[in-house]
Amino acid sequence: MEEILKNLPEKAKDKHKENKKFFAKLRKKPPKDLDRQMQEMHEEEFSRTNCLDCANCCKTTGPLFTNKDIERISKHLKLKPQQFIEQYLRIDEDKDYVLQEVPCTFLAADNYCLIYDVRPKACREFPHTDRKDFHKISNLTLKNTAICPAAYNIVEEMKRRIKA
Repeated sequence: MEEILKNLPEKAKDKHKENKKFFAKLRKKPPKDLDRQMQEMHEEEFSRTNCLDCANCCKTTGPLFTNKDIERISKHLKLKPQQFIEQYLRIDEDKDYVLQEVPCTFLAADNYCLIYDVRPKACREFPHTDRKDFHKISNLTLKNTAICPAAYNIVEEMKRRIKA
C-alpha cells in the first residue's frame, strides 16, 4: 500500500487532463443509469479495497465538520460543543470548521477511527463515488483521485465502462 500511496499523486496528475475532459463530457450528457453504474463500481472496488490498509484520507486531508457533526461528536466525547471546537477545530478560508491539524486526531495507529460511529458526514461519505448525481461533483472526484486509491480505480473503471 505504501508504494501505491507514494505514486498516487503523480498518477492522478498524469491523468488529470484526460479525466477532466471525460467529466466535462459526462456532465453535458450523463447516462440515464449513471447513479446505478456508480453504485455498482463503488461496491465492486470496495469489495477489493480495505480502507484500514490505507487511511490516506485521514492522514492527509481533514473533513468539514457540520454543526450536526459537532453536536454529535462533542456529545460522544462528553464535551460541550464549544469545548470540542476549541480543542480540535479551526475555521478555514471558506468559513468552515475543519481539523486544526492532519493527520486526524482521531486516527489510531492501526488506522481505526476512534470516533467511527459518530464520525463526520464527510468521512462517512468519502470518497463520494456512490453519491447521487455523481456527475455534479467531478471537481471533488478529481481531487480525491490523488488521495484515495479506490477513487482513482473507480474513475479509471468509469472511463472503460461509460462512453461519455
